[in-house]
Amino acid sequence: MGTRVELSAYLGLFASAVTSATLLPGTSEIVMLGLLTQGFELLPLWLVATAGNVAGSTFNWWLGRFALRFRDRRWFPVGDTALTRAERWYHRWGQPSLLFAWLPGVGDAFTVAAGVMRVPLLTFLVMVTIAKGGRYAAILGAGRGLDIGSWF
Repeated sequence: MGTRVELSAYLGLFASAVTSATLLPGTSEIVMLGLLTQGFELLPLWLVATAGNVAGSTFNWWLGRFALRFRDRRWFPVGDTALTRAERWYHRWGQPSLLFAWLPGVGDAFTVAAGVMRVPLLTFLVMVTIAKGGRYAAILGAGRGLDIGSWF
């Protein structure tokens, strides 16, 4: 494979992983497994997908960090009751809940909540990288173990 093609593939995977970690639709797992079937190496795929997904989650954290500035606006998506309930839940389960940031749907909410609850960025990055990196490692391991490259 040419270096230009590889760079484009990795940039595409990174972009897909970023959007997969936000409320925008993303298909990073499919892109990553597709590249695996094309002969791309496991470690670079894992690193690029994890970095992109953590970057997207960090954007969510940043949004959460500044979201409360707008809580008095009519368009703010969360009412006071729901916000109080979320704060209680987060104080009960706290930072370890970020280890579930890999879960589809609710994982994005955990990363936004971490910003709202002022989780320190370094703590956030460590917890989310463990979660997201673990998910991508499991997907790549399953993809290699199932020999999905032979399916095509």
